[in-house]
Amino acid sequence: MTARSLRSAVAGAAAARLAYRALRARPPGDAQTWTRTNHRGEPVTLLEGPAAAIGGVAGALAAGAGRDGLAVVIAGAGAAAFGTYDDLYGNDGSRGFRGHLGALRKGELTTGAVKLAGIGATGLAAALAAGTDSDGGELADTVINAALIAGGANLLNLFDLRPGRAIKVALLAGGLLAPAGGAAAGAGALAAAAALLPEDLGERSMLGDGGANALGAMLGTAAATSLPRPARVAALGVVAGLTAASEVVSFSRVIERTGPLRWLDMLGRRTAAPRAGALDERDGSADAPGAAADAPGAVAEGAGAAADEGDAVRAGSAVPADASMPSADEMSADTEPLPAITGESGPAAPGGLNSAEAR
Repeated sequence: MTARSLRSAVAGAAAARLAYRALRARPPGDAQTWTRTNHRGEPVTLLEGPAAAIGGVAGALAAGAGRDGLAVVIAGAGAAAFGTYDDLYGNDGSRGFRGHLGALRKGELTTGAVKLAGIGATGLAAALAAGTDSDGGELADTVINAALIAGGANLLNLFDLRPGRAIKVALLAGGLLAPAGGAAAGAGALAAAAALLPEDLGERSMLGDGGANALGAMLGTAAATSLPRPARVAALGVVAGLTAASEVVSFSRVIERTGPLRWLDMLGRRTAAPRAGALDERDGSADAPGAAADAPGAVAEGAGAAADEGDAVRAGSAVPADASMPSADEMSADTEPLPAITGESGPAAPGGLNSAEAR
């Protein structure tokens, strides 16, 4: 690790912990604004997300990496802003790319559509800030980089379905970028996420869309500023392929059925099973009592794992101060009221920039 990477990592981890402590002590608005209920019926806070974004931005600033550092700052701050907006003001009416585009055709502007456009614009702004060292094909590089940044923001959020999963994926991705020199650009963000991992694994807090989108965007920027064009094209293909796969394949089911992946996914997590019979908002399925014991915390998110209202299922709607704890029938694997209750919508539509939902 270079001195610049080390400086970025130390600053990122320290800033994330300090920001988390400060935000918990004095949450913007009030604590209930940031509180969600998880699949165990326990309250968790979304304040981990803003703290992780602050840490990542602070690490990039501490690294003093010129245009690359500026690109990381733009990507992290922009994705965090739009993700947090959807965390706090998101609605269940439409989900996924298809859901939001369908709503737009009807003249309805959803928070997910605002975030989709906002993160796309953020990716473009970060790509322009980073520039390109190519002698030719600057436009192509800018388009590839913008897509990689925005796609990274979306993809990492799709993994934020269980405690610690998104951060583990981010750390693995950061390890793959290190040989190409991406460690310097992403060191602050990765260190910030690692510093908050115990809170996430302990189910005291969660990244939410704000944190997962920000972390994914900063990693996408690290890839965009460190990899040669062929490698960036390959990375973008992987991002696009996984995102498309999430339309029809449940990531949680794949992880649960693959021994090494399940072991890694459960590493450091609480082993107590979630409530038997708790409904999963993605597909309306319920855990069998035995299945909960065999696969703690692994409630499948069902078809459409890329659903845009990610945190809605993993954590759900805010818990009023005077409200009693919702029952299993009222909650999804983690949270918000089921569409089936109102009869207005079915299972979550796949695809989208907002995924944390099934935690």
